[in-house]
Amino acid sequence: MSSIRLMRTFAAVASEGSFAAAAGRVALTQAAVGQQMRTLESDLRRPLFERQGKAVVLNEAGRALVPQVRRLLALYEQMLAPAGTADGMAGTVHLGAVVSAVRPLIQATLALKARHPALDLHVSAAKSLDLIGRVESGELDAAVAVREPGGGNDLAWTPLYGEPMVLLVPRKLEETNPRAVLQREPFIRFDPAQHTGRLVERTLRRLRVKPQAFLELNALESIAELVRSGLGVSVVPLLRDARWAADAKLRVIELPRAEERRVALVQRRDSAKAAVAAALARALEARAS
Repeated sequence: MSSIRLMRTFAAVASEGSFAAAAGRVALTQAAVGQQMRTLESDLRRPLFERQGKAVVLNEAGRALVPQVRRLLALYEQMLAPAGTADGMAGTVHLGAVVSAVRPLIQATLALKARHPALDLHVSAAKSLDLIGRVESGELDAAVAVREPGGGNDLAWTPLYGEPMVLLVPRKLEETNPRAVLQREPFIRFDPAQHTGRLVERTLRRLRVKPQAFLELNALESIAELVRSGLGVSVVPLLRDARWAADAKLRVIELPRAEERRVALVQRRDSAKAAVAAALARALEARAS
């Protein structure tokens, strides 16, 4: 029967992408990591890696094992938690957030950690699609992401707040008619391959306007900085924590019948960290209200 130590090493290999990188994380030599993975394959009676020369990558069976191993490790950490933490508020929790939601998520995790010292919380930032994929694979326990249409049935979404699309322009621009502004001013377009970009495109179609885009980016704060510098205008979601309306160099123009970007907390339905995710969702919802 494979030990918890082997499971931890396997999880490290899955996260780091190689035996060499995982070795430093679990305080073993690369050779020891390789030996443990061969032992795990022998115990499970199936190969978990594809070996291509000196490189190894997870095969289909290995990828399928990742979320199971992460859940097993999470349950084991709960068993080791000090008395009085049987409510599931203990152990290591890996969280993610889109860049615009990192600050509120960190604030929520710090508040949760203050109430539950047995929790070890880790937060990372990434694009929404990446976060959703990492939650599906079990690499993250939960993430604050943009709610995409569709999605797997194994994911549970807790709505947090909406961010309506607005027209962001330099403060010095006197014109306030959205269609006139978009037809005349240089347009900075959010990457249309991203979900947020598709919401922008639908908003433009509703306005029946085709602006002349001269630049395409997928970073909202970078777009805001370019508009602040007077280099163009843009249609973007009104970030909940942004203070654009009070910015001396920016002006926010509301759009009629604007699309709304929906932000939610996503986790696997079978997550072993459901209690932690629920507490974070409550903290984020309270902050958004």
